[in-house]
Amino acid sequence: MDNMYMNNAGIFLIQTLFGLILLLFMLRLLMQLVRADFHNPVSQFVVKLTNPLLKPLRRVIPGLFGIDMASVVVLLALQVLELFLVGQLMGHEVRFAGLLVLSVGELLDLLIKIYLYGILIQVVISWINPGSYNPVLGILHAINEPLLRPARRLLPPISGFDLSPILVLVGLQLLSMLLLAPLADIARGLL
Repeated sequence: MDNMYMNNAGIFLIQTLFGLILLLFMLRLLMQLVRADFHNPVSQFVVKLTNPLLKPLRRVIPGLFGIDMASVVVLLALQVLELFLVGQLMGHEVRFAGLLVLSVGELLDLLIKIYLYGILIQVVISWINPGSYNPVLGILHAINEPLLRPARRLLPPISGFDLSPILVLVGLQLLSMLLLAPLADIARGLL
């Protein structure tokens, strides 16, 4: 019985630690893709925390089509390691192919959640304190704008109300249901 409690605590710690690290690397990748302001204090914070691992890897793993492949490799490796460690603590036998597919699904889920929460935070702040600026809002705007801009073309503001975030949030939820759920089923079959 005591072993179960220790395993649960270990799983919690692994998921929390890896979750925070994966979030940092995913933000770093997103900020690079959208060319966010790297003089922003939030950007500097993320860069300083991720550089020790990414700088040496960039010498070995080149970028591809403007995508920092070193970040992608680190994200994938960390996600596989997290799932492997959790699987070991739970006593499951894991296969690499299943771990790889499940890791891709988990990373896509993280990406969708970053956009979902980022857009929600941006919307709420625009209601509470419109027109304000702080470093976090600058990064949120830079990350969310590539999704919100096309949605504004499809659904322009109506009487001053920008409904494009609703359109994007619905699209992200549909993507989660139609892409991530089947991917998770495939991964479970391979595990």
